[in-house]
Amino acid sequence: MEQFEDKGKNVIYEVRLRDFGPHIYTTFPEGITLNKMDYVILEYDRGLEYGQVISEVNFPIREPLKKIIRKATEEDIKRIKENREKAKEARGIFLEKVKLHQLTMKLVKTEYSFDNKKIIFYFTSEGRVDFRQLLKDLAKVFKVRIELRQIGVRDEAKLTGGLGPCGKELCCISFLKDFEPVTIKMAKEENLSLNPTKISGLCGRLMCCLAFEYENYKQLSKGLPHEGERIHTKEGKGKVIGVNVFTRKVTVELEDGRQIQLEYK
Repeated sequence: MEQFEDKGKNVIYEVRLRDFGPHIYTTFPEGITLNKMDYVILEYDRGLEYGQVISEVNFPIREPLKKIIRKATEEDIKRIKENREKAKEARGIFLEKVKLHQLTMKLVKTEYSFDNKKIIFYFTSEGRVDFRQLLKDLAKVFKVRIELRQIGVRDEAKLTGGLGPCGKELCCISFLKDFEPVTIKMAKEENLSLNPTKISGLCGRLMCCLAFEYENYKQLSKGLPHEGERIHTKEGKGKVIGVNVFTRKVTVELEDGRQIQLEYK
C-alpha cells in the first residue's frame, strides 16, 4: 500500500467523493498518516461525507479546500457498506416509480451520503425529463433530500466501469478527472483507422485517449511526411505508404514497385 508522508497542514490530497462523486481537494490535521485508497470522513455540502484518497497533490490548487475530519474508523466503514446495501433497495423503488410515471429514464447508479441525509440517483435520458412528480413521490418514501442527476454517456461509462479496447481499465476511471473534447481530426493526425468501431470507447464516443495523446503525436510527427504523400528520395520518386512516428521511420513505395524505408532524425 502506497503511504504518504505526514508533512503537516500544508499537504493537499485528491479525494474521490463517495463511490461515484467528483474528485475534490482536501487537507487533514497534523499527525494523521494516510495511505492511498484509505477512506476518510470530511465536511461537504452541509453534512458529513466519505471519500477515498487518490493521490497527494504537488501543484497549486485555486479552489476552496475541504477539511478531512478523520480517517475512517471500522464503524465508519461498516456504515459505508450498509449505505451501499440501502442504495440497492432504493434503486428498486426508483425503477418502480419511473415505470409508474412512464418516464424515459435509465438509472445508472444510486448512492447515499455518509450521514444518510441525501440520496443521489444518476440517470441517462435522450432528452430533458420532467421529473417533478417523481421527485415528490421519492421524497415521501425516503423522507430525505433527493437529488436526480442526469449524466451523459461518457459519465455512464465512468460510473459502470469496464475495460477499453486496449485491454486496460477505462482511462476515465483510472486517472482522468475531466472529459476533454475529442475530435475526428485527432484520429487522423494519429494515423488511425476512421472506422467508428476502432476509435470509439465503451460509451460509443471517440476514445478519450485520442485527446491526451494528440499533442505528443504532433510533436513526434514534426518533419515527417504524411501517408499518401509523394516524395523524392535518393533512389527516385515514391509514395509514402507507412509512417511510424515513434521510430521516425517512413516506408516509401517507389515508382518501380520497390519499397524502401527512410529514417528521419
